[in-house]
Amino acid sequence: MKTVFLDKEGALVDDFAGPCRFTLRSGAGPALRLLARLDYRLVVVSDQAPIWIRPGGDDAMAPVAHRLGDLLFRERLTLEGFYHCTHDPQGSSKRCFCRKPQPGMLLTAAKELAIDLRASWMVGATLHDIEAGNRAGCRTLLVDNGHEKEWRLGPRRVPTRIAPDLYAAALLIASEGDML
Repeated sequence: MKTVFLDKEGALVDDFAGPCRFTLRSGAGPALRLLARLDYRLVVVSDQAPIWIRPGGDDAMAPVAHRLGDLLFRERLTLEGFYHCTHDPQGSSKRCFCRKPQPGMLLTAAKELAIDLRASWMVGATLHDIEAGNRAGCRTLLVDNGHEKEWRLGPRRVPTRIAPDLYAAALLIASEGDML
């Protein structure tokens, strides 16, 4: 099965203010409906660990996953998976395999959900998202909306495509079809 992996912040939802106080970005609903009509599954991969997540805070992500599921349900969509890393990037786990730019969340999702990574896309608003997708073997799409601040380029940090928002990203994915 082919999938569009979505980074939560920057590409999919507006600025995150807490587990239940965020909304889909403008145009995200129509974009995701277009992708669903093209038979893409939707999977969120997130490694933003907000201040309110405490050590061992996997349970704190349940309200976030529930809110995303609810927002997509309102758009008549289904979220196939929600994968997250809550490891402290400055702490002892900063070398974890799941925190982007590592591909761990995408590889885990592919194994658990029988995803064809070569037929899938990673869509995110930072070059860490792009590198994770490239490392996993996906095509990648950078939503260039001002969330990338560092612009540290490298061979694994070059996106397949660039779009200004999620709707334009969905149109680019649609135009690519199943070409590999």
